[in-house]
Amino acid sequence: MATVADLKLSLRIDDEADDHLLAGYLNTAESYIKNAVTDEVVEEFWQRKDVGSLLDTASLALAATYYNNRLVVVTTNINPVDLTLSAIIGSLRGKYVRYQEEASADG
Repeated sequence: MATVADLKLSLRIDDEADDHLLAGYLNTAESYIKNAVTDEVVEEFWQRKDVGSLLDTASLALAATYYNNRLVVVTTNINPVDLTLSAIIGSLRGKYVRYQEEASADG
């Protein structure tokens, strides 16, 4: 799992003033990504090496977006879609389908 220290490094933050906020953004980002891939609780899947690194990268990217865009959203604002995040979520969905197929084949 990505840590607040990882997020601070990616955002180039040296102080601890926003640590609580960053931890919340990181937890929210991870939950969002997991729910975007599957609504099932499958910790074994998320702990796989090939999946965990993608989850960490996507979580850091989304949490950084949350941090950098701390503003009130109104209906007239247009927020660009994070293509990196979308690509990683698509990849994780594919890996999850393969994971389910493997589990079914193993009985």
